[in-house]
Amino acid sequence: MIDPQKIELAQNEFKGCSKIFLALGDTTRQKICLDLAAAGPDGINVADLSGKTILSRPAISHHLKVLKDAGIVEPIKKGTQIFYKLRLKESFVSLKGLMETVEEILSEESENNP
Repeated sequence: MIDPQKIELAQNEFKGCSKIFLALGDTTRQKICLDLAAAGPDGINVADLSGKTILSRPAISHHLKVLKDAGIVEPIKKGTQIFYKLRLKESFVSLKGLMETVEEILSEESENNP
């Protein structure tokens, strides 16, 4: 039998990761993340991002807000402009924890049902 505490832990970890799943589930935001990765550690501003897509600046700003709220991007103010860069290392810590918990549950299940 699987430990009920691990199931509860996994449910809580899924809840904690839900914003990340929702943010990265959209292909436009996936493309924005790839553009941010290509921009490097200095990041990129909304105007330059919109030049890489067919989206308007307000649409890009909306997608960046979703990514920011999920902890995937970080805004950096430089003078009068705001640049965005990826924060994947920090935001994926919760995903790693979820994966480890699920792996433990699966391991217990296979031990109990050989």
